[in-house]
Amino acid sequence: MEANHGAAVVADGFGLKGPRGWAFRGVGFEAAPGSLVAIEGPSGSGRTCLLLALTGRMKTHEGHAEVAGLRLPRKMAAVRRISALGPVPGVSELDPAFTVAEHLRERALLQRRFDGSLKGLLRPPSERAAATRDRIDAALAAAGLDTASLPKAERTSVRDLERLEALRLSVALALIGRPRLLALDDADLKLSDADRAEAWELLRSVAAGGTTVLAVCSEAPVDALKVSTASTPAPAPAARPAEPEPEAEPEPAETTDTAETGDTAETGDTDAENPSTDKPAPTPTTEKKKGEADALA
Repeated sequence: MEANHGAAVVADGFGLKGPRGWAFRGVGFEAAPGSLVAIEGPSGSGRTCLLLALTGRMKTHEGHAEVAGLRLPRKMAAVRRISALGPVPGVSELDPAFTVAEHLRERALLQRRFDGSLKGLLRPPSERAAATRDRIDAALAAAGLDTASLPKAERTSVRDLERLEALRLSVALALIGRPRLLALDDADLKLSDADRAEAWELLRSVAAGGTTVLAVCSEAPVDALKVSTASTPAPAPAARPAEPEPEAEPEPAETTDTAETGDTAETGDTDAENPSTDKPAPTPTTEKKKGEADALA
């Protein structure tokens, strides 16, 4: 594989927004062809979304990126043609019911169907089969997977593979298409320290062979180009000064409430029983005038 086979990757202010807000935002880096790029960050920080966006499988909403000079998100289809996915949960997972041989055969047939030239398709079947076998063997060697060491060789089911063996198989399947960019998710998930070291050594060898490698991980090795999706927390708002409590208003002096004591009601009842109490008492002058009126009459 040529030293300049890999794709240069450049991102500037790259961001993708989902239904619940920004999956990642403000990502920027430059990776030369054949680089090992580790996308680091906590779970849920948009690592997988960034991986899929850089391989032309998710459309971004802010900034831009270039893969081998192909600008994203405008050239997504072209980027997909030169990139390949290793293990990505929910996207390119291995089928546990398939054997190793079935996975390899299926990938080789698909690659020949969609990527082969017309001249190659017209070759005799024996030549096509030999070319396919050569491509599979080269991919297995690059991934470091020795099928003879498996419990049932190539007839071993995926469910019977160890985690590191499954990782090597996924990488081999991706390399059958001879991509310029290889992307894989959770490169160090559920691996022991020894297996983790072997996994990174595998990805280094793929990058050294000329293929640019993007790998999502929880902790990047020191020799990889580190790209972080961990968002910077927003500064906490300044604490507002405590407002002075209002002074308590003085309580009004106690007064006798006639409405509560019932005095008004009692007075009203007395007046209703003795209506004459509202009339003024007769005066002597009034009585004299009344007598004179009676005499005239």
